Amino acid sequence: MSGQAEVKVKIPFGNKYLDAVFSVPEKKPTYGVILTHGAGGDMNFPHLVSLAAYLASHGVLCLRFTCKGLNVAYRTKAFKAVLEYLKLSDDYKLSGVFLAGRSMGSRAAASVIRQLSQDDDDDFIQGLVCLSYPLHRPKLQSKLRDEDLLLISCPVLFVSGSADEMCEKVSTLVNPAMKGQPGGEARSLSDACISPD
Repeated sequence: MSGQAEVKVKIPFGNKYLDAVFSVPEKKPTYGVILTHGAGGDMNFPHLVSLAAYLASHGVLCLRFTCKGLNVAYRTKAFKAVLEYLKLSDDYKLSGVFLAGRSMGSRAAASVIRQLSQDDDDDFIQGLVCLSYPLHRPKLQSKLRDEDLLLISCPVLFVSGSADEMCEKVSTLVNPAMKGQPGGEARSLSDACISPD
């Protein structure tokens, strides 16, 4: 971790502020990752802190943030505010970012990408990283939460633990549908060690 720094910031969001932390690499980064937590956590969830440190140690800027809302629409608005904050940053001029989240945070990230892909052709967003994406409620694989995933065309990486009851068989359930989208294909790491929030 030598050479990297953590910079705490407050990101404007409506009439309040979101707590956030930049994990900054030693050398000027070209790309970044915006990362948020699941419904029961915050940006200091140990897996997110470790991932941010790892990314920064490998030259990738990581901006992780806390948003305590339990509504996906609210979390999506917060994610958009963070994305806009980073795009307008004078301190970090990036060529592009990956949106990433854990559990509900990954649903919000997917929603942001879907919404923005309908609004403009901006190629600033390079892809989506879903850590324990809650594809369905436990034991309800017939009711998928895939509406946003099926309407985005950027690369998607799913990382889920084999015991995660809310994202079983991601490659079986989502990948066939995503293959019909331009550039759509999901990659999955299904035996990762990810614990619940």
